[in-house]
Amino acid sequence: MVNFVGAGCGAPDLITVRGCNLLKEADVVIYAGSLVNPTLLDYTKDGCEIYDSAKMTLEEVLDVFKTAEANGKNTVRLHTGDPCLYGAIREQMDELDKLGIKYESCPGVTAAFGAAASMNLEYTLPGISQSFIITRMEGRTKVPEGESIESFAAHNASMAIYLSAGMTEELSKRLIAGGYKENTPAAIVYKASWPDEKVFVCDLKTLDETAKQNGITKTALVLVGDVIAHQNYEKSRLYAADFSTEYRKAKHSD
Repeated sequence: MVNFVGAGCGAPDLITVRGCNLLKEADVVIYAGSLVNPTLLDYTKDGCEIYDSAKMTLEEVLDVFKTAEANGKNTVRLHTGDPCLYGAIREQMDELDKLGIKYESCPGVTAAFGAAASMNLEYTLPGISQSFIITRMEGRTKVPEGESIESFAAHNASMAIYLSAGMTEELSKRLIAGGYKENTPAAIVYKASWPDEKVFVCDLKTLDETAKQNGITKTALVLVGDVIAHQNYEKSRLYAADFSTEYRKAKHSD
């Protein structure tokens, strides 16, 4: 059995209870060593076999899966954040299907949510944005033609851009070209929830300058949107006194 487990965005206590229990029970752990906090490996039991996938090919990872399965061992494939985002899990699952090895997934706290917690943000403020876009700049991994930064920027919604901290000059230009104003609030969150986390609030005009001044080139998330300023938003109707719900009747003033 293979369990794909989301390690969370960094802090070892932000892994889910289920994920932690799976780590404690695992006989074999393959973890993304370039991104996962190694402190999480402290949850594993004595004798657990540990492999760092940063140094492995897909074929080598599959070989560990096969050997563990042949020996009746439980394996945890520990991915950073939530495995369903930029985790390259589908290709592993397809190969496990071919091998007849069962697997399950355990979600994790992705960096965008860890960053929101660190900054006390709400991405969906009424009157400002009711949508949240997660995307990335094109690098060695291509982005579909219909998913350009400009096309998403046209919505002026809250946005989290992953895997793009080393391309902030081009990113800011494309976000502005797509429809955001130059003074749209932005933030660079380096290693959200880690002990060495750093948060830099700026705007799109100064995004690249902020990144360069602080030496940020990787392991950082770029956030964009007016919600970062948390101003001029509308209060939620859900808690308004004159708003009825299934659980509460509206209170009308005399």
